[in-house]
Amino acid sequence: MQLEFLQPSPAIASLVTVFYWYRSDDRVVEGVERADVGQVRFMLKGTGELHFADGYAEASTPIMINGPGTGAARYRVDGPFHCFGMALRPVGWFSLIGVPAHERADHVTDGEAIFGPDGTALLETLRTLDTIEAMAAEVEPFLLARARPIPAEHQRLCESVRAWLASSDAPRIQALFDAIPLSSRQVVRLVNQYFGAPPKLLERKFRALRAAAALADGAEPRMVAEVFYDQPHMIREIRHFTGHTPGTLAAKMDPVLAMTLAPTAFNELAPPDRG
Repeated sequence: MQLEFLQPSPAIASLVTVFYWYRSDDRVVEGVERADVGQVRFMLKGTGELHFADGYAEASTPIMINGPGTGAARYRVDGPFHCFGMALRPVGWFSLIGVPAHERADHVTDGEAIFGPDGTALLETLRTLDTIEAMAAEVEPFLLARARPIPAEHQRLCESVRAWLASSDAPRIQALFDAIPLSSRQVVRLVNQYFGAPPKLLERKFRALRAAAALADGAEPRMVAEVFYDQPHMIREIRHFTGHTPGTLAAKMDPVLAMTLAPTAFNELAPPDRG
């Protein structure tokens, strides 16, 4: 199994946080993925399905657009499994996909229906390439040519939400409302549209992911639990958003999950100018 990451060029860093290339030649590939941001995945080899937190499953598509996750999901792929993908910023989701994120949260969208025949042709080109750099060089102009303009006010809101989530292990919802010159109802509507979930769920999601990353890195559970009501609350939240308990994070964690839990993996809370 190999997983490589590549930072996007400055031209597209406002839309995409990172490119990645995953390869496994196993006959069957199974695992759990954390509650993710929106993703576009080109399935170079392999087909499978995702099992979401609510108990339903959806099949993969050749170009697989994954809506933002509100809980951990399990996957099974008939291998070999090779995939080139990217994590989207909230602005990138709406600019490139054009569907409100909360309508596709915890769902698979057929990317060929979004990108059309040109997307299918791009997939076939990617299947002939053998480096992540070469794939990114094909994908970036394709995406840039299809990017829809986003109102400046909405871009500022998304940046305020990013900064709010990055400001603390447990940011206060009122602090977000105070930072944005819109009504709380408008803020919730737009956050749903771009991030796929309301502010409270985003706060829970990123608190749990930060805690899981800290525990996987060897942090003391008692210290990590300080931003939760108590340790049982921490355990429930980490299980919901990562599919693991604090104990299994250390002992039995899926290796792909381990890599994508790292704060620098998907860069979702990094400022756009840093990609």
